[in-house]
Amino acid sequence: MSAQTPLTYRDAGVDIDAGNTLVERIKPLVKRTFRPEVMGGLGGFGALFNLSGRYREPILVSGTDGVGTKLKLAQTLGRHSQIGIDLVGMCVNDVLVQGAEPLFFLDYFATGKLDVDTAVAVVAGIAQGCELAGCALIGGETAEMPDMYPAGEYDLAGFCVGAVEKSALLDGSQVRAGDRIIGIASSGAHANGYSLIRRIVERAGSPWQQTIGDSTLADALLAPTTIYVKPILSVLRDFPLHAMAHITGGGLQENIIRVVPDGLGIRIDASAWTLPPLFDWLQREGAVANSEMWRTFNCGIGFTLLVAADDESAINQALDQLGLSHWTIGEVVQCSESERVRIG
Repeated sequence: MSAQTPLTYRDAGVDIDAGNTLVERIKPLVKRTFRPEVMGGLGGFGALFNLSGRYREPILVSGTDGVGTKLKLAQTLGRHSQIGIDLVGMCVNDVLVQGAEPLFFLDYFATGKLDVDTAVAVVAGIAQGCELAGCALIGGETAEMPDMYPAGEYDLAGFCVGAVEKSALLDGSQVRAGDRIIGIASSGAHANGYSLIRRIVERAGSPWQQTIGDSTLADALLAPTTIYVKPILSVLRDFPLHAMAHITGGGLQENIIRVVPDGLGIRIDASAWTLPPLFDWLQREGAVANSEMWRTFNCGIGFTLLVAADDESAINQALDQLGLSHWTIGEVVQCSESERVRIG
């Protein structure tokens, strides 16, 4: 090609027509997530959301996250339809921790060369996650960047905004010694620890079809993150929770203590629940020490509630009625700074 040959954006690796096709295909998926407060449709320069009339003293709570190297497994196995649920779950569960209702969500999808079918599958998962959380998929960005990503790979990021009445904001200040810690079951590793998981799977010979509990290893590792929003908001309407924690990177060791005031610590009874088969397999195949398990994985506990001892029984009954598997896994205690977290 001579220096005088006209060049186009497509010649440079960016297909605007493919991007437009993607937008048209995802419009009905996105529209299903809209709430009455959404103003306008998909495709504007900015997304509009009308907050008036819903709150007296609204506090906005925002969160952003990705799904880490769980993406590598989804891409390796060619399974893209549920990774978007993980993206939403990681963001909305974080916003939920402070008592906020997720209102709207935006996504960022970046790839070297846009494969419309793959992108539609991913966005369909994002839309499904938003429906599960009750929030609107109000906008997003698709970036086609040649030479930035290897063929067939893409990256994801998500952004969520929620709101809570100022008087109902959960900031950990109500946590007291003697509070019980209720752990709610995860669906698997959610979207944390996958760099270690991939090393373990590689060491084991990538036995994707090996039976782990009631599923294959591939299914167990790609099970989407549980979205706790609707049932936990229901509990919040009826009970005075003191704090909540989303068990993400850092595991049980580092996440619950983030909502516990100085001078207090937590004691977790590891015998209160059974380590799910996936985590048992990961620990065995990777020869992973208990301490490393606690600070890397959720180990079967995806979300925790810190509640007054007097409310524990009633909240457990409410969780039963909502169909959530749960256990009282520990309590808040007075302690020195050097031993704030103990699991055993």
